[in-house]
Amino acid sequence: MEIRTANTIIYCAKWKETVAFYKEQLQLKVTTFLDWFVEFELTESARLSIADTARASIGSCAGQGLTLTMEVEDIESTHVFAEEAGLHPPAIRDHAWGARVFYIHDPEGNRLEFWSQKGKID
Repeated sequence: MEIRTANTIIYCAKWKETVAFYKEQLQLKVTTFLDWFVEFELTESARLSIADTARASIGSCAGQGLTLTMEVEDIESTHVFAEEAGLHPPAIRDHAWGARVFYIHDPEGNRLEFWSQKGKID
């Protein structure tokens, strides 16, 4: 088996607000836009899709039990970007597993974790 790309699909009751969050505030590149489903490119091989629960066969988890974790090159500049986008991120903190991290939530309540390594982990 050879996987070429990976896509996480979030089913949302607050579909329009959630799409606007990822498209306008996080400024992710749209690869597919339908009237009930939007796919965003995270990296060359990773995608994130938002589906409208009103038009899907799967309901929303309303932000329960889901964290999207994304490693970034520079946590400080990512934090500034989030502040300037009006996302009100909490302060960056050191995590026990050797990273610097902060969390925000999308309109559906899903937690997004942004992190970068503090240094090389032995």
